[in-house]
Amino acid sequence: MDYGQYMNLGGQGADLSETQIPDNAETIHISSLALLKMLKHGRAGVPMEVMGLMLGDFIDDYTVRVVDVFAMPQSGTGVSVEAIDEAYQAAMMEMLKQTGRAESVVGWYHSHPGFGCWLSSVDISTQQAFERLNSRAVAVVVDPIQSVRGKVVIDGFRLIDSASTMTGMEPRQSTSNIGQLHKASIQGLIHGLNRHYYSIAIDYRKNELEEKMLLNLHKKDWTHGMTLTNFKSHCAENQASVNRMLKLAESYTKSVQEEQKLTQEQLKTRHVGKQDPKRHLETTVEEVMGNNIIQSLGTAVDDQAL
Repeated sequence: MDYGQYMNLGGQGADLSETQIPDNAETIHISSLALLKMLKHGRAGVPMEVMGLMLGDFIDDYTVRVVDVFAMPQSGTGVSVEAIDEAYQAAMMEMLKQTGRAESVVGWYHSHPGFGCWLSSVDISTQQAFERLNSRAVAVVVDPIQSVRGKVVIDGFRLIDSASTMTGMEPRQSTSNIGQLHKASIQGLIHGLNRHYYSIAIDYRKNELEEKMLLNLHKKDWTHGMTLTNFKSHCAENQASVNRMLKLAESYTKSVQEEQKLTQEQLKTRHVGKQDPKRHLETTVEEVMGNNIIQSLGTAVDDQAL
């Protein structure tokens, strides 16, 4: 695939006439908007792989900034993915320019649903096409299945020059410890990490507008408190909660009786790896009481207002 029409070859850091040795302090700064779009795209494609282009610029020799991403029509399986529609990508770049998004393509991203972050042989071929146009192009891999709340499984890569490998030279110069902070995964080492490609540190950034967007993502307005739950479903939830409280009460009674037969050392570890019936009972009671109070008050307010 020809990616030259999407990449600003005259941009900063894209001069291929002189070879610059990359530094292990180089960092990919991904905006919160781009990260959310990558994760959402990856989750929508599970169990298939998906891919897209990353828009941004090369700030200096140590910084690659990614401000936005967009998906592409692609042919993907559970273990590989390739782009198939160049016309769509060209039209998308033109529309982005009309909206004020003038950044060029700095690389590409794709997902590995459930099997970690590394580059396959197909991924390496795709990355070679990008690096022929810009030696600083990066490949980002995200795992939407292993990513959980508060932790995103993501990594960035760039290929190692075969000439430096043959001469025994290090692929990057070392001026800091940033490149060694991220421990290499076993899957990556098995699939050629530090032999055919190396990992690049990833950081996240957000501007003032993106921060406001994230704060308003799950924000509720005042009318949300006036919304009533369906009475049939509310009664069913109450019945299920009462049955759950009954079972927890029985478990708690049994637990109190067993406490008299245990030593102090055994009491310290009795709930390790087990459900604490007292704590769950307190949580369930508070939840049921809160839901019923809100439902009763909402019903009274709606009755007076309407």
